[in-house]
Order: sequence, then C-alpha cells, then structure tokens
Amino acid sequence: MAKNYTICIGTVGQGLWQSADGGETWLRMRQPFPLESRVRALALHPTEAHTLFAGADSGVYRSRDNGATWERVSAPEYHLNIWSLAIDPSDPATIFAGTSPSAVYRSEDGGQHWEQLPLDLAKECAIGTPRVTATVVDPDNPHIVWAGVEIDGVHRSLDGGDTWERVAGGIADPDIHGMVIARGTPTRVLTSTPREIFSSTDVGESWQRMHIAQQFPAPYCRWIAVKPDDPQVIFAACGDSAIGSSGNLQRTTDGGQRWQTLPLPVEPNSPLYGFAVNAANPDRLLSYSLFGEIYASEDAGDSWQKVKREFGEIRAIAWLPN
Repeated sequence: MAKNYTICIGTVGQGLWQSADGGETWLRMRQPFPLESRVRALALHPTEAHTLFAGADSGVYRSRDNGATWERVSAPEYHLNIWSLAIDPSDPATIFAGTSPSAVYRSEDGGQHWEQLPLDLAKECAIGTPRVTATVVDPDNPHIVWAGVEIDGVHRSLDGGDTWERVAGGIADPDIHGMVIARGTPTRVLTSTPREIFSSTDVGESWQRMHIAQQFPAPYCRWIAVKPDDPQVIFAACGDSAIGSSGNLQRTTDGGQRWQTLPLPVEPNSPLYGFAVNAANPDRLLSYSLFGEIYASEDAGDSWQKVKREFGEIRAIAWLPN
C-alpha cells in the first residue's frame, strides 16, 4: 500500500533517488546531477516543509517539491566532496557545509556564495584524507555550531562560525561519525565514534562515555538520532565493522542508561549507517544499511518494515510529508 510521505536517499555512484509513496516506487533524479554522482548529505529546510538540500561531489542542490525536481545552487569549491550540511533554524539562509578534504564552509545567502571558515583541521589521517562527517547548529542558540571530523575530533564555534576551537576533554577517540543535539534541561550534545557514544551537557567542555560496548551486540556505531519530541529517546545505527556483514539498531528511552536491540524483520546485509527523522511525525523513523537496505518504523522503533527496493551504497536519507 502506498504511503503518504516522500523518501529521498543519497547514494555513492547512483546519485539521488526519490520515492513519493513511502518506498513503494522510486525515481532516479538524473537532472541536474551528473552521471554517477555521489550524494552524501541531505538537510531538511527548517521552515519550508517540502524543501531540502543535497550535498554532492558536484556541489549543493535544492528541491522545493519534496525532491521531485532539483536545481544546482552552487559549490563551495569545485574539487571538494560535500559530506555534511546544516541549516541554521533561526536563519535558513545560513548554511554550513562540511567537506573532504576537511574544511567547513558557510553561506549566508541560501547557498549562492560560500566562505571557508577558519578551522585548523588535519590534512591527513589513518583513513587517508579527513572528512567533516557532521555539521550541526544548536537549534536553541544558533551562535553554537559544531563540526565532527573523521578523523580529527570535535570542533566548536561559539560565534556562528567566525572562530573555532577543538574540544577534546573526555573524547577518547577522534574518529567522529555523527553528532546530534538532544534538546532539554540541560541540552546535550551527542557524538558517535566507532566504539562509543559521548555526551556533553556543558557545551563541549567535558564529555562522558555512555559505555555502549557493554550493551550493544556489535558496538561499531555509525550514527545517532534523537526522537524529535522526546530528547530521552535516542537511536544508534550500528554494525560489526565499518564495511561489515551485519548491522543492528539500538534505542534508549532514558537518555542512554539502558539500551535495547530493535527487532528488524531480516538480518541487515551490512552495518546500519544512518537515520531520517522529521518533527512532522516524531514516531516515523527510517534507517539504512551501508549496502542499500532501507527500514521504516511508524511506532518509534517498536516494529519495522523493510523497503522492498535495494540500492548500492547509501550515504544519506530524509523523509518529508506529502
């Protein structure tokens, strides 16, 4: 049965795909994306329900109709791969892009023009070229902007991106995968690494381990998400290794004290890599495996269905109301 929401996914080598019926049928967006495009970032517009941005190896793209049509906006630099995008909720014309080679760029006119921000980032690391896998703007204080680098730790700006510093107190692993804000009292910043999730309640001055290795069946943690209407409910996408053969989804309902493995309908073919959440329906959650599977839940993770269509390598996902 067709579902009344749209899914967009970004892939490596197959560009961007869109399903206007919740995963029943799919269309590949061949224009204006180049052939074999790599799309690694999708970001929802904070005030326009049907607008989203995509970051690719060929620049930044925008759709105003749930991903049915796209336009190329611009590119920070033509030689860069975009790995992450963040839009300022208080000023949607301000967009941050994290790239590889590692850099963070800011646009203050909706993506038309970009400036490179003054981050002191590593040029080489154990995986070769570092990449900015996460960029996050604090929804309650847009002056606070975060950048997570694989592999060069967490970087923070307290003035909207004008100046930056690396914050490390308590983060034992600089291999940053995901970052998310859990709004509440106090607000928490969460970051995921290959074997741990770290949490900070003091704007990154100190970080605490969640000790996931003691609870997760396979603790390689790629990404994290927070339920839009409950900051105590956190999800983790995990697997046996970076390019492994199995995956699992974890959920905590008490802010990280206790976790449970969620019941997927089949064993994933690779690590689970990411999530899509949307405040339009806080109970709807999508997750994807590295090698092309998509799972959907309508009850905040209690039960799941696997989308019939499979893809190659997925790197980003978003859902929007129709």
